[in-house]
Amino acid sequence: MPGDGMLNVRDFGAVGDGEADDTAAIQKAINKAARAGATVLVPAGAFRVSRLKLRSHTGLLGYPTWSYRDFGGSILRLADAGAPCLLDLTGAVGVTINGLCLDGQRLPGKTHGVMFAKPNYGKQEDAPRIERCRISGFSGDGVHLRRIWCFSVRHCMLSHNGGHGLYVRGWDGFILDNWLSGNAGAGYAAPDENSSITMTANRIEWNQAGGIVVNDGHLYNITGNYIDRSGGPGIRLTGGRHFTIFGNVIYRSGRPDWRDLAEYEDSHVWFEGVVSLTFSGNTMRVARDDGDTGNFSPRYGVVYHRLENSLIKNNTMQDGALEKLFVDLHDNRANVIIADNVGSLFVPPKDKN
Repeated sequence: MPGDGMLNVRDFGAVGDGEADDTAAIQKAINKAARAGATVLVPAGAFRVSRLKLRSHTGLLGYPTWSYRDFGGSILRLADAGAPCLLDLTGAVGVTINGLCLDGQRLPGKTHGVMFAKPNYGKQEDAPRIERCRISGFSGDGVHLRRIWCFSVRHCMLSHNGGHGLYVRGWDGFILDNWLSGNAGAGYAAPDENSSITMTANRIEWNQAGGIVVNDGHLYNITGNYIDRSGGPGIRLTGGRHFTIFGNVIYRSGRPDWRDLAEYEDSHVWFEGVVSLTFSGNTMRVARDDGDTGNFSPRYGVVYHRLENSLIKNNTMQDGALEKLFVDLHDNRANVIIADNVGSLFVPPKDKN
């Protein structure tokens, strides 16, 4: 039974049978929790809901018994294709979402699983925490954070969404130990202003628009991730400055089947217009789909253009690309070092003697 500071949604009339509309009951529990800074317990069951609005200094807690392929435990199931999101964190400070399954049911429209969307950054840190959640099957992004200031996403699975796994416009974020898998967009996308992000030990795989895609980002630490079978570069940086990218495995990038790739998008990494980049200690390799089917990729290893004060060194690329390990698109500025990278081109088995 919930203890002090815990409110059970069933006590507010939520049924959780997968049939009843539980939106009003769960929202009532959240509103009451907000008055005491309490946490709302969502027990095991399938709760059909439309948009739920989180309040400051509240939590939603469930039982995370989901697996890679299946929902399980405490499930919030989208019942309204016209909703902008299932969980709306906009304007809420100090919120925790822990142990829930959010099921978008692959409904049409553009609904995000979790959304935080402010018109400006405000005067204080937002500090939401999203942990141990499975957020899948939404027509929009799994997690959509727009003008966010201070956040963490940990131990979650953001998968099989119609947009990106995780979209970020903002800064001061920790993205740790997640699966970002099988999304129609990128695994992680930051196309607008973004800064001060730590990404560690994530598995970023089978995302159709690329693995990590960042435009004009600043102050990133991308370390120890596994980036697999991206539909485009495993990592693509356009503009920005101060990136440390170290110790990642980047595998089977540039899958050509999902979309028409522009020249050089069929690559493990693409760096363009970046200042102060360290790319070191990474491993890259060509392969094709599971079961040894499909096309081998990528054609290119590291593509770089207009770099400044940057270092690409001590990376390994055994069977690292089909055509070129490095592609220099020129116009690089001062102090660019490309050195001590080792590897070989991959020869598909049918072409071997």
